[in-house]
Amino acid sequence: MNFEFTEEQLAVRDAARDFAQNELLPGVIERDENQQFPAEQIKKMGELGFMGMMVDPKYNGGGMDSISYVLAMEEISKVDASCSVAMSVNNSLVCWGLEKYGSEEQKQKYLTRLSTGEIIGAFCLSEPEAGSDATSQRTTAEDKGDYYLLNGTKNWITNGNSAGVYIIIAQTDPEKKHKGINALIVEKGMDGFVVGKKENKLGIRGSDTHSLMFTDVKVPKENRIGEDGFGFKFAMSTLNGGRIGIASQALGIASGAYELALKYSKERKAFGKEISQHQAIQFKLADMATQIEAARLLCLNAASLKDQGKDFVKAAAMAKVFASKVAMDVTVEAVQVHGGYGFVKEYHVERLMRDAKITQIYEGTTEIQKIVISRELLK
Repeated sequence: MNFEFTEEQLAVRDAARDFAQNELLPGVIERDENQQFPAEQIKKMGELGFMGMMVDPKYNGGGMDSISYVLAMEEISKVDASCSVAMSVNNSLVCWGLEKYGSEEQKQKYLTRLSTGEIIGAFCLSEPEAGSDATSQRTTAEDKGDYYLLNGTKNWITNGNSAGVYIIIAQTDPEKKHKGINALIVEKGMDGFVVGKKENKLGIRGSDTHSLMFTDVKVPKENRIGEDGFGFKFAMSTLNGGRIGIASQALGIASGAYELALKYSKERKAFGKEISQHQAIQFKLADMATQIEAARLLCLNAASLKDQGKDFVKAAAMAKVFASKVAMDVTVEAVQVHGGYGFVKEYHVERLMRDAKITQIYEGTTEIQKIVISRELLK
């Protein structure tokens, strides 16, 4: 096992860290407070190559490996998880899925723009009654010969109002159940496509989360990804990679909270000395650092397996389960280390604690990840 990063990987990490500290940190509290989508910041992320990191350079991507992606996601997530979730969806779900399974025409038309951040993408699987149970798609795509007629509603869609391209998972043949599901590329502005209300969320409040409604939307046949009935396999395969992105986001949230707690512990004095000199605080810091290091290794292991072309399904699910729990545990402790100041917005840790919770829910809940892991173990 080689735990050394290459010069290129370290350069990506450092660039992401500099961007997060210099471009994302200013205004992050206000964006959270006002539920403001970080459009300007995401545009700059695209210009720096963070929105299509693993895409082949022939499609305007960075051609980087998954390890570089994990390192960048951690640094961005330390500061602003609302930015990192947009980055994760665009990289892991939209760009990766299109590059792996899309036609050459689809790649030239959409991927070349998505990978630069000229436009951003959205992945639309969840519905009012089809979240964890992805087979129960109520959104329908009726085959009309040279086009599909799309009807239905999607919920909790990241980049919901800001995306230019949406990958919609819809049922074409209910009798075939999950084998009758298709993945369709829908453009914003198509007739019958309406963006619904923005969700007022606990965390990642800058993230653009909306419901989407489709009423007799005509989607050309050439916008279907893969063969007829491939949609469910497409969604599941894409989500496997997405778990690495969200695990890395959770890792970054935890790591950012820990760094703030460590810094504060060296500044705050109680009973005549810095609180970092009290064993109660030292033990908290030791536990936090150990949990974060374990989560980081799980994320890097999953990324390494993916880069080698090996089966990474179990590793990615394990990384997401563990890292998301670490994010919750560490952010709660970071607030505790800060005491009363931890409850105040200007110290950042309360926001990180709120942001952490969603990592246990989206792109497959913790419970779903455990189903995935157990299935892999029992093969």
